[in-house]
Amino acid sequence: MMKTLTLSTALVVTASFAFAQENPAPSREGGFGLGRTALPEEIAAWDIDIRPDGQGLPVGSGDVYTGEELYIDYCSACHGDFGEAVGRWPVLAGGFGTLDDEDPHKTIGSYWPYLSTVWDYVHRAMPYGAAQSLEDDEVYAIVAYLMYLNNMVDDDFELSNENFLEMAMPNEDAFFMDDRAATELTVFAGEPCMENCAESIEITARATVLNVTPESEEEATATPEATPAAAAAEVVETAAAEPEAPAGPDPELVAAGEGLWRQCASCHQIGEGATNRTGPMLNNTYGAPVGSHEGFRYSPAFAEANAAGMVWDDETLTAYLLDPRGFIPGNRMAFRGLRSEEDAAAMIAYIRAEGGDAE
Repeated sequence: MMKTLTLSTALVVTASFAFAQENPAPSREGGFGLGRTALPEEIAAWDIDIRPDGQGLPVGSGDVYTGEELYIDYCSACHGDFGEAVGRWPVLAGGFGTLDDEDPHKTIGSYWPYLSTVWDYVHRAMPYGAAQSLEDDEVYAIVAYLMYLNNMVDDDFELSNENFLEMAMPNEDAFFMDDRAATELTVFAGEPCMENCAESIEITARATVLNVTPESEEEATATPEATPAAAAAEVVETAAAEPEAPAGPDPELVAAGEGLWRQCASCHQIGEGATNRTGPMLNNTYGAPVGSHEGFRYSPAFAEANAAGMVWDDETLTAYLLDPRGFIPGNRMAFRGLRSEEDAAAMIAYIRAEGGDAE
């Protein structure tokens, strides 16, 4: 389909063509002498990369709180309120200690080697649909907030060109220069071995995370395992049949809480096999003292709440889930809070159903 040029576009095209005719590129053997040498201002428009050693970094600064507001406006629609991601957009925070898991979470904090890459990408490609529209100070602020989401800095931190090179990424030491040319193993450079091959081939692992491994007939006809919500519903029905047993969480609330849990999953684990990650695992949280899970290093704010005798119950959990920073000032929770008391009730029900209550 033919496209019609506007007058202004046609003039630009004509001027560019005339300039190229008057300033042709030097011809070379096998070439056609087309085009021209790029102008300095044209090169400058593309020369915006930031190197790990700080070269190319502009003068500027931005703090975590300013970055949070900018992040909410420009980033949260795709990357979630605190980097947990929405839909297929990538997760930006958490994932520490998962790189050797079956399902690794490669986030800014768990994987990226250089902070300059973060700054360059935000500056070059974000926000989606309006790339390179952010001011330098806005980029500094958003990067500072991303560092805060990944537990690299405190909430009063300000990032600038002056302290930029002092910031080391958590996974930086796991990267090294590509030295395959010097250290390539001999086995890959020599003749392939075609002897003593395996007599039979067996499946030793399945791509369960991707859900692409074909099922056997037995697996296809097997009764599926109950979901956490269904399991909780069964508990409630059993409790209703036996009046003397304590009532469990409302199954409808549990199901709603399971949908909300994705906002927490990048930092917390719950259920069988749960371990501490960016945040503490949440098994047996309801009814337990605040900040009491073993093996997790809590903030001083949580330590003070624990010393004061605060316990996680409906009242305290609701207040915390709605406004984490306001309810316990100074804690390291990056989440801004749930939107309503109904959401808080659903989350509490899910935590109790999936992780159980404190003994």
